[in-house]
Amino acid sequence: MVMKNIVLTGFMGTGKTAVGKELARSLDVPLIDIDSEIENSERMTIQDIFKQHGEAVFREIETRKIKETAQRKNIIISTGGGAVLKDENMHALRRSGIIICLTASPETILQRVSNNNERPLLQGENPLRKIEELLHVRQPFYDKADIIIDTENRTPLQIAEEIIECLRNR
Repeated sequence: MVMKNIVLTGFMGTGKTAVGKELARSLDVPLIDIDSEIENSERMTIQDIFKQHGEAVFREIETRKIKETAQRKNIIISTGGGAVLKDENMHALRRSGIIICLTASPETILQRVSNNNERPLLQGENPLRKIEELLHVRQPFYDKADIIIDTENRTPLQIAEEIIECLRNR
């Protein structure tokens, strides 16, 4: 059965990778995590790319990987939280897929990512304020998703099941 790709977007800490793994298992299709693809191809962490080359270079690499990946069929694609900021990323993903945005409150996001020091955009004095600022900028882009799912107080399996149900009803 040929299906449209399932594209997971949303801010860091909303569960894209965990939900993607559950969806991949439930639907028996591959999960392609764009950030992992970037790290593998560049042979460095996202954090190191940001440090050594800056966000602009990272975003160029990200766009290249998204365009390559979006040409595939029958996959789940987990994007980085900022991928939605470039129209060309979203056009490429939308051509072959259904865009699903996962959401959570700034407080929940901070709680989920607080033990991870590899978040280059959250380094600094007040990570909650930084999350709120970034969410404010990105929200209009996240709102363009085909389906928006709140991940508050839910397991990745529960969220994956809701996504599958939404897709069945489309």
